[in-house]
Amino acid sequence: MALVDMVMPKMGESIIECTVISWLKQPGDRIEADDSILEVATDKVDTEVPASHTGILKEVLVHDGDVVAIGSPVARIEVEQEEGVAAEPLPPGETEEQDVASVAAKLEAELSQFSSRNPEIRTDAETAVGEPNRFYSPLVMSIVKAEGISQQELASITGTGAENRVTKNDILAYVEKRKTEPVSPGPALPKAVSVNGQNDIIQMDRMRKMIAERMVESKRIAPHVSSFVETDMTVLVQWRERNKKEFQQQYGENITFTPLLIEAVVKAIRDFPMINISVDGDQIIVKKAINIGMAVALPSGNLIVPVIHNADQYNLVGLTRKVNDLSRRARENKLTADDLANGTYTVSNIGTFGNLMGTPIIVQPQVAIMAFGTIEKKPAVIETPQGDLIGIRQKMFISHSYDHRVVDGSLGGQFVKRVSDYLERFDSDRKIV
Repeated sequence: MALVDMVMPKMGESIIECTVISWLKQPGDRIEADDSILEVATDKVDTEVPASHTGILKEVLVHDGDVVAIGSPVARIEVEQEEGVAAEPLPPGETEEQDVASVAAKLEAELSQFSSRNPEIRTDAETAVGEPNRFYSPLVMSIVKAEGISQQELASITGTGAENRVTKNDILAYVEKRKTEPVSPGPALPKAVSVNGQNDIIQMDRMRKMIAERMVESKRIAPHVSSFVETDMTVLVQWRERNKKEFQQQYGENITFTPLLIEAVVKAIRDFPMINISVDGDQIIVKKAINIGMAVALPSGNLIVPVIHNADQYNLVGLTRKVNDLSRRARENKLTADDLANGTYTVSNIGTFGNLMGTPIIVQPQVAIMAFGTIEKKPAVIETPQGDLIGIRQKMFISHSYDHRVVDGSLGGQFVKRVSDYLERFDSDRKIV
């Protein structure tokens, strides 16, 4: 038998640490590789961490509320000798208990340093509200702040998680109930603080801070250039209107414009693979996989970008199911770290907000992003063999922002025009597949 250290696995791009919510297995339990053994929270999602080996869980090295760096040891598993590499031998004269104590002391010191640098992240004792040592995950606390839930309200919510912990589903259910039922009076947790009666101060939540940092960093890294085209969506709009009821009946899914737009983007990426790249120093990395990120607005007002991996492998039905699934789970805070990782190109359907066009900011390390505006009826010139006519057409603006370090105006402009061409040439007799 041998002891192996299990480390905190990578949780997704740009995630460097996570908070331990609870252990799902206890020392002495038999575990199988890939069994979920603990639950953690990142700045965006709660997720379960699988075991790295099959064996006996001998020790847990981190505890509920600890902030753990990716790659740090979290547990020791006793495995058959051939399954892994034994843990480092203890120094002469040092017992296993002393070794664990030193690890715990080191973790406590690291947590103390992390907390001093990040006062908005609190440990389990610090996040207790109305009930001693009650732990609330960063996701729960961000929803609490966004919804203006008072401390008294939060303490009154019955949790369904381990040790009655309030989960994200508990807090979201309370938010929905709160909309229709009066809230008992109590001290409110203010969303804004007034200093002089003229200005209010609102503290950014952790997710908003991260979004702000990434947007500023993207503008610093990439010189943004934008190109625009106006697209005639009439044929596509009419096709969707004729087929949406049958589509729902046949596949149990509502078909929105988003999968149709993503389908056109995927086709254009096949034509222009140099849009599907990233930059590493002075090297250009051409991505073989076409992973389309789609911006989704959350109930809190923040933005998240789940990814459709290998989007070119889906037909329209598959794309529709994937879009609907990711959108739903994003709004319910049920995305996993894998759902957010490895995007190669991003789209944003700003038309859902009634916007005509926009200049979106590139999601690093990608080099381009596309925004689709609202579809509006407009008078337009229609060319026919018999001459030009004036008619009513369904028009939409497409905005394309790209990194001018590696994407010149020729490529950026041709790419957005090719997406437009695919949409305008949509087959009006297309079968639902």
